[in-house]
Amino acid sequence: MSDPHGEYSKRLETYLKIVAAKNRLHIRIGNFKLAVVAAGLVLAWFCLHKEALPSYWVLIPVVLYFALAFLHERILRARSRAESAAAFYRRGIARIEDRWTGTGQTGDRFRSPEHVYADDLDLFGPGCLFELLSTARLPMGENRLAKWLCAPPSRATILERQGLVVELREKLDLHRDLAVTGDELRARLNPESLMGWAEGARVMPGIASRIAAIMLALAAVVAIVFYLATLTYWPLLTILLIEVFFRRALRRRAEAVVEGIACNAEGLLLFADILQRLEREPFVSPRLQAFAAELNRHGQPASQLIRKLARIVYWIDAHHSLLGHLLEVPLLYTAQVAFAAESWRRRYGARMRSSIEIVGEIEALLSLATYSYEHPADPFPQLIESQDAPAHFEGQELGHPLIAAAKCVPNSVRLDRETRVLLVSGSNMSGKSTLLRVVGINTVLAMAGAPIRGKSLRLTPLAIGTRIHSTDSLQEGRSTFYTEILHIRRVFDLANGHLPDGDLARDVLVEERRSLLFLFDELLEGTNSKDRRIGAESLIRALLLRRAIGIVTTHDLALTEITAALGDTIRNVHFEDQVEDGKMRFDYKLREGVVTKSNALALMRLIGLEM
Repeated sequence: MSDPHGEYSKRLETYLKIVAAKNRLHIRIGNFKLAVVAAGLVLAWFCLHKEALPSYWVLIPVVLYFALAFLHERILRARSRAESAAAFYRRGIARIEDRWTGTGQTGDRFRSPEHVYADDLDLFGPGCLFELLSTARLPMGENRLAKWLCAPPSRATILERQGLVVELREKLDLHRDLAVTGDELRARLNPESLMGWAEGARVMPGIASRIAAIMLALAAVVAIVFYLATLTYWPLLTILLIEVFFRRALRRRAEAVVEGIACNAEGLLLFADILQRLEREPFVSPRLQAFAAELNRHGQPASQLIRKLARIVYWIDAHHSLLGHLLEVPLLYTAQVAFAAESWRRRYGARMRSSIEIVGEIEALLSLATYSYEHPADPFPQLIESQDAPAHFEGQELGHPLIAAAKCVPNSVRLDRETRVLLVSGSNMSGKSTLLRVVGINTVLAMAGAPIRGKSLRLTPLAIGTRIHSTDSLQEGRSTFYTEILHIRRVFDLANGHLPDGDLARDVLVEERRSLLFLFDELLEGTNSKDRRIGAESLIRALLLRRAIGIVTTHDLALTEITAALGDTIRNVHFEDQVEDGKMRFDYKLREGVVTKSNALALMRLIGLEM
């Protein structure tokens, strides 16, 4: 088993030494520059005032200063790269030591209240799973990772992804290089809009119009020179008048082209830098080798093509500047850059989608690979063939990846043909909701192709449906109970295979006839005990008829009686607590049977309420 903490610490120490060395050089070169300036002033006095030396000697300190400035810039960049690498390893050590909250991207933009398990299982937001996993630098990598967490793929894809993660997890230099690439760039990149623009229909007119624009710009330059030499203005006036009509005819088309590129030049340069690093990385697996071949198709590296577009976008970014406005009519500035962008799109636009998808997938894989390397004790789950097989979930000593290892209490859970539902009773704060999240988030990791937190996990590919927390909505006039049953309805739709059009998991769930894993916390808590018992029994019976397995928690002991009506497929288990020395103690261990006591009154007394 590898020692990620030791390896990261060693690399961190190396880069801190580089930072210190570069900082010393930075100070020395800065002092040399000051000395050169002082010496240059003295030499200029001797050369120009005293005329004691030839005047061209003044060039010596000027040349020396620029040479030192060039060297100084290189040293500063090397120091910045070393600082970025050191920060990368500090973040890695923080993740290993469970101090990672607040150090990464939260993925808030992927949150959707309509998703059937993302909010309940804490996939996105501060301190959530996405922040723990994601090391992506570009939006396409974050998008792909979020998609994997929210939409389980086929069993074959999961198994392939596990193999790719195994190959990539030891490529520590690749992890580092992508994490620190372009650290100083202010990247803005919208991959969906960029692909749409690159694959869009031609907007600007043909080659004749482009040649006309170039000839008019050249004619304007010649006319300006002619005017300055002779003060004859009518040729310049004539050309400018023609350009005004020419610009008006192309204005809307040109603006559609230049405004359609949803990125800045820095974002494209970061994209190109990452592509360039991937292009030179040797891979073993056929899928990764196919990616490398696609990036170098026809001997034209994708990184070079993106750099060409970045140079055009630099000019596009400047077309709203003062210089751009001044050059708009004499040089037809916007039209010229629009023609250049259109030419790039016509020649290379078809490769944009594959480049974005490849970078997105490799960044998402590297996120999982980094997590796997940093948690070497976490195994990959074993996926059981699911076709017509009964749903199965068997986890040994499962823990929660978002809870620090020192505080996490593992539990074993088995759901199979014999025991298809666990009904978990227990007092408040005893660990019922956490158990649901442990089972759910480990299933998410398993379906994404990542290692799980636990000793082992065997399962069939599963769809996941949860209802762990619900709140009322004053604006929409919904009670907590109504919100809960609406969410449960979405879980039933998932069990029936009735997903919305366009849902990412729809085809996979239908093709594989995937079983549902449902996780319900305090089922039907918003109604009275009698209705809760009748409703819970009916809901669970209906889900069992749909081949589902799951866990239901409750602190209402009357609900535990439904096991008699549903037979051996449902089993009672519980968490318990102890009051010792005036304090509530929890061991968070799952036990067989129904809990025999409640802690509500004890909790009220402990906080000072008279009972």
